[in-house]
Amino acid sequence: MKISNRRSSTGRRRMPAAVALGAVLALTVTACGDDGSGAAGDKGGEGDGKGKIVFWDNNGGVRTDIWKEIIADFEKANPDIKVEYVGIASTEYQSKVDTAIQGGGLPDVGGVGAAMLAGFAAQGALEPLDERLAKSSLNGKLNEDMVESLKAAGGGDDTLYSIPTSANNGVLYYRTDLFKKAGLEDPTTWDAFYKAAEELTDAGKNEFGYTIRGGAGSIAQALDAMYGQSGITSFWDASGEKTTVNDAKNVAALEKYAALYKKVTPAADLNNDFTKMVAQWDSGTIGMLNHNLGSYQDHVKAFGTDKFRGIPQPIGPGGKRVQVSNPVDGLGVFKSSKNKEAAWKFIEFATSPEANSKFNESAGQVPAHTDAAKDAWISEAEPTKLAADALSDGSTTIVQLPYYLPDWNTISKADNEPNFQKVLLGDMSAKEFLDTLAEQLNEAQAEWKEQQG
Repeated sequence: MKISNRRSSTGRRRMPAAVALGAVLALTVTACGDDGSGAAGDKGGEGDGKGKIVFWDNNGGVRTDIWKEIIADFEKANPDIKVEYVGIASTEYQSKVDTAIQGGGLPDVGGVGAAMLAGFAAQGALEPLDERLAKSSLNGKLNEDMVESLKAAGGGDDTLYSIPTSANNGVLYYRTDLFKKAGLEDPTTWDAFYKAAEELTDAGKNEFGYTIRGGAGSIAQALDAMYGQSGITSFWDASGEKTTVNDAKNVAALEKYAALYKKVTPAADLNNDFTKMVAQWDSGTIGMLNHNLGSYQDHVKAFGTDKFRGIPQPIGPGGKRVQVSNPVDGLGVFKSSKNKEAAWKFIEFATSPEANSKFNESAGQVPAHTDAAKDAWISEAEPTKLAADALSDGSTTIVQLPYYLPDWNTISKADNEPNFQKVLLGDMSAKEFLDTLAEQLNEAQAEWKEQQG
């Protein structure tokens, strides 16, 4: 399977992300293995399970400290292996890997979440891990839903290319102290959400009811708000060929959501990625924030635990909660690694109960290892506990996003984030935006089905 050079709905020919980015980006991070020549066509080797391996963190900066702690623990337990850590910002990670796939310099092991897995696998960059897992102490100890999610995201051949580390979930964080002061009910429904967003706003005092994500990562958050309000429960129609993103109910939902910008949100939201958005909310003058479990600890540091809550997304039509799927995160071995045995040892250690619990407690996410998921901190971190309950008690329907499409990450990021900013600014209608997105998704789905035979 390969990423096609198809013509997009904008009339230009879509180049594979690796080729397009490779022409303009220089890879500045340290190369992998013995000579740093690893590329997608290099089959690598098992190695002797000793020496140096290079690890690329797909959320560098945010997760650097906890990964360095886990690496130190690993090196203490495995003195014959040294791990070189390279932290890469989540917004830059796909382009770095795509460039290295084409030009060489892939790491031995790296973060491979569901959202970008299909694109990497389609280029032949990842090592299948099914046999290694079957022989490992991890076998039967990882959350089955997370494993299946990563298999499905691999492109359709049911191969496991990434070992799950954690699952995330969309969360609505809100300032309980501000809500109490204003006499507002908790934003557990979309009506209560919109009412609070308006009543907590006093732009003259730099107080706003909500912060909206307009920069990197904006599409997933917009989709969550759309489907949550429309109540539509499938990303594809009954035929499986046409997406529901531009259904009239979703168009109306996006119009209402986008209209919040600058009315009840700061103007700076237009360019906010998650780090800027989270920092802005933690500054203390904004009532509500949509993010995920990953920022929980940041909010605890800013407010303690008594001035905010993190709850599942608001309930929509008919009293049902609908959320889009958050990608499962994981670790993969790159096929070009010349020391796959040591790379696999690192993955085994990082997803063992103790390390997996330590990582997810820091990240505020749901552990992949079933033993780690039983640790006491889960029940003590309310947003994590509520998220886990919402996903298992039948109250929530998850709209599964098509992570299996090799073009998914490009379509949902580089191709359409600038268009979403135009919607916020009033330069593009919600319908035009969603029709453009739908056309690209329908093309990608048709190509994927054709490739499946």
